[in-house]
Amino acid sequence: MPETTHRVRGTVNGQTFDETVDARLTLADFLREKLRLTGTHLGCEHGVCGACTVIVDGAATRSCLMLAVQADGAALETVEGLATDGELAPLQQAFKRNHALQCGFCTPGFLMSVTAALREDTVADEAQAREVLSGNICRCTGYTGLVQSVLDVAKGQSDA
Repeated sequence: MPETTHRVRGTVNGQTFDETVDARLTLADFLREKLRLTGTHLGCEHGVCGACTVIVDGAATRSCLMLAVQADGAALETVEGLATDGELAPLQQAFKRNHALQCGFCTPGFLMSVTAALREDTVADEAQAREVLSGNICRCTGYTGLVQSVLDVAKGQSDA
């Protein structure tokens, strides 16, 4: 009979973790329940909405579609790791300045997706900003503030 629990080790937001998890536990549930990092939100649980997006070894990843055991040895980043010493990251500041959120449920996923995208490539215009945002869904806002936030950060600095 296969093992039902596994040991998972890695880093999340620069902090080391070493946990035993159920083989079927999703990465999203691991972050929320085991590590108490509740900024990662679960929306559709099918990988469509993007609310659960985190960065795994540098790549934006839907944490609802990944098992925690698959993150063994990985470097994870969640929305909790964006601010430094209580100071919002430039992207978070841009979201605030441009009123790019309303209820805030989708915001962590957008922030992580955009952070990963800006690290990979520059965004030169509105069409590229919309492309970066296209993998996430917001039900509350128009995307105008989100697009402007991406453009502000893309033009203002090379690292989100």
